[in-house]
Amino acid sequence: MDPLSDMLADIRAEDASVHQAALEAPWRLRFEGGSPLTMVTVVTGEAALALADETVHHLTAGSTAIVSGPSHFDLVDGSGTLDRPIPAASIQEAPQSDPDASTVLIAGTYRPARARHQRLLRALPAALVLHEEVDDVLWLHSVRDALTRVDSPGGQAMLDRILDWGLVCTIGCWLERQEGEGPGWYRGALDPVAGPALEAIHRHPDRAWTVDALAARANVSRAHFAKRFNEVMAQPPLRYVTERRMELAADLLADPEIPVAAAAAAVGYRDPFAFSTAFKRHQGMSPRAYRSQRR
Repeated sequence: MDPLSDMLADIRAEDASVHQAALEAPWRLRFEGGSPLTMVTVVTGEAALALADETVHHLTAGSTAIVSGPSHFDLVDGSGTLDRPIPAASIQEAPQSDPDASTVLIAGTYRPARARHQRLLRALPAALVLHEEVDDVLWLHSVRDALTRVDSPGGQAMLDRILDWGLVCTIGCWLERQEGEGPGWYRGALDPVAGPALEAIHRHPDRAWTVDALAARANVSRAHFAKRFNEVMAQPPLRYVTERRMELAADLLADPEIPVAAAAAAVGYRDPFAFSTAFKRHQGMSPRAYRSQRR
């Protein structure tokens, strides 16, 4: 499993509040904040995305913006004279007299809560903006159809899964366009030396990985592997192994039904004391203190 797939695996739009709105100028929509990720796609028309720090991004039909963090943000039309606060991630239906002249938006929220998601969130800008031609946004064709069925049995689940598809497509396409500026774990997954090792680490975090064993995955020497991995990832391979294990351990400890010893074993630690020491070094608190804090 590559790092991006691992990080996106549990991010879900569960029972997302998603509406299609046709808005006649002048209009202004405020998203009050509180959601770690909000995705907005312009179906027709155009809009300006204004962040809390006053950064503005122009969106046209086919543009998708993913806003990170709990701060509020606004969507406005060209004039931006009408202030209409609305709850986070909910666009209410607006009157429309001429759909062809309207700005049509689709929005939804995601609440990534697992430790593994934080690595992804740290790699995203305050507003990730992807510009595409509207006909090229394949998931959008499906979501518009799903909105007409959302009140039917299974309709909400179908809409949620399509939005998940949209999130994966948008983040994946944006990362592809970053070329050499993407996060190390993304560039590493594409690297012929670091990539096989990352795949192995994410697929089998419980194995007793050594530099030699990881080098063997890439079929290169130990010295070459260690040098190349550090160049691409900006950290030694075994440090990445530990970070990955501690992220997974934090996710497991968030479940009160999983014993601490079981969480330790799942990430390759047979000695609870060694696990506790490593976890405290990474998280700043013991496994039991972390679990108590999450309750």
